[in-house]
Amino acid sequence: MQRRDLLALGALAALPALPRGARAVVPAGGDRPGEVVRTHALSLLAEPALPRDFPHWPWANPAARKGGEVVLGRLGAFDSFNPYILRGTPDAGIGLIYDTLMAGNPDEATAEYGHLAETVELPADRLGVSFELRADARWHDGRPVTAEDAVFSFNALRTHGRPFFRAYWADVTEVVAAGPRRVTFRFRNAENRELAQILGDLPVMPKHWWEGRDFARPSLDVPLGSGPYRLERFEANRSVVYRRVEDYWARDLNVRRGLNNFDTIRYEYFRDTTVAFEAFKAGQIDFRQENVARDWATGYDFPAARRNLVKREEVPHEIPTGMQCFAMNLRRPQFQDARVRRALIEVFDFEWMNANLFYGAYARTRSYFSNSDFAARGLPEGREKQILEGFRGRIPDAVFTEEYALPVTDGSGNNRAGLRRALGLLQDAGWRVRDRRLVNAQGQPFELEILLQGPTFERVALPYVQWLERLGVSARVRTVDPAQYQVRIDAFDFDMTVEVFGQGFSPGNEQRDYWSSAKARENGSRNTAGISDPAIDELVELVIGAPGYDELVARTRALDRVLLHHNFVVPQWHSRTFRVAFWDKFGRPERNPRYGLSFPSAWWIDPAREAALAEARRSL
Repeated sequence: MQRRDLLALGALAALPALPRGARAVVPAGGDRPGEVVRTHALSLLAEPALPRDFPHWPWANPAARKGGEVVLGRLGAFDSFNPYILRGTPDAGIGLIYDTLMAGNPDEATAEYGHLAETVELPADRLGVSFELRADARWHDGRPVTAEDAVFSFNALRTHGRPFFRAYWADVTEVVAAGPRRVTFRFRNAENRELAQILGDLPVMPKHWWEGRDFARPSLDVPLGSGPYRLERFEANRSVVYRRVEDYWARDLNVRRGLNNFDTIRYEYFRDTTVAFEAFKAGQIDFRQENVARDWATGYDFPAARRNLVKREEVPHEIPTGMQCFAMNLRRPQFQDARVRRALIEVFDFEWMNANLFYGAYARTRSYFSNSDFAARGLPEGREKQILEGFRGRIPDAVFTEEYALPVTDGSGNNRAGLRRALGLLQDAGWRVRDRRLVNAQGQPFELEILLQGPTFERVALPYVQWLERLGVSARVRTVDPAQYQVRIDAFDFDMTVEVFGQGFSPGNEQRDYWSSAKARENGSRNTAGISDPAIDELVELVIGAPGYDELVARTRALDRVLLHHNFVVPQWHSRTFRVAFWDKFGRPERNPRYGLSFPSAWWIDPAREAALAEARRSL
């Protein structure tokens, strides 16, 4: 899975054995330390699998038919076509108009291949990287994509974009246009081994279009792109239509052959999940990725599904899970004590929820890096223990003596043991129950609001509120629309919320945005929990600077173990498949890539299926 594609869903099947080579960026043809290397591809875990002249992705169908329309549903609304800034709510499909320097292959764990960039050059000292752009890369207005566009894009994102970009590329000291088609990035040091590759994630935007426009301001001006689609028309907060660019400059490029097959992709927006589902059942939406276990188990008993006009599949994949959780806002005084945080974990009855709400569909998440080599396990030993010894006295003592474990119940809903443990922890932390209310030494009640961005998660949050109330906590759920939710999350204006910390196959620079003290103070960062701990800051930098794969494993496990023992979040669950439902009008490749879902990029409209579906629907 590529960094740009980190999923909000948990993952999934056990990972394949990963290579034990160096973690430094590996160019195609192998690394040659001390030499200048020119290559078409980079990877972090092993040499890229595909040669420069590979014809197309192995999982794509180069003969895929072009044409037709696909209609997709989205919740909420939009008021901007700039997805890279804090302000505004962007349209879900706007990324279709842009290209990046490199293209990730979802069939390889960390490999990226030249897209806008034809060649990547690593200097002998590895203190930078240069990308040479393809001569035929064009904006939709016909002008060439230049190195100046790449420089503009990098500077705009790091200066005006979301805080993530400043954390992700913090070790870049300079970016210059070294020629009309050559952009060069220079690094602070050679220890950030993944930096050359993650710069390939850079979405390139047209400098000439942005001149005279405020990049930091949300806007519904239709932006210019170079990608496979252009924005054709829209109705604010209701729908957006993207049309395939017939003369797309990269249509025959190996990283795009067989992809982007629909003539139009239309997004329809809904304020309510129930209305969105009804629109799918009525055939107004063509494809649905189902994230609600109850709906997957009980919601598809309708005429079109019974007649097999709507297909349902569970598509297995091999993506590492992140951490989906109830995140506590450590900026709030009631969450300062780790014993209090652990008490809130003790009363969360996952086994009851999985049996009664999720139809047994989920597994409990027990690590920030679960389903990967990077998940802490057992007690620390070997190199990991050696790393942690350097932090003894600055991290929880239990890190060295106790394996992190979550409470397990019998699923009956009668979690008396968890309540007793929670009350004991709260009493140790200075809280007392008076008149059925939990109060501190000053008599102030323990109050907690769970902020949600839609009603779907209410059925999870409301039982949790009831369990918290048994402790004397004054708990409530507040559900707001997605736009208001994003404003409040960016400003850290919440007590507790649902969060997903996604992870990939090679933890690195993104960890700064998740856990560092600097990001805890920066509105809009991904450090939602407000973690601010010097020892964790140092562990994050150790992860980023890991010189090899084995060292990366040891350092990341140490970070994982420390995060877990601080009890910053209430871990939730993950799924082992993509659950998808779609009207039977599509053709698709013979297989799905290992680390992603090939829809919509590699699917197409099958004329015979579409005609048969239209005929069958007339009799519904």
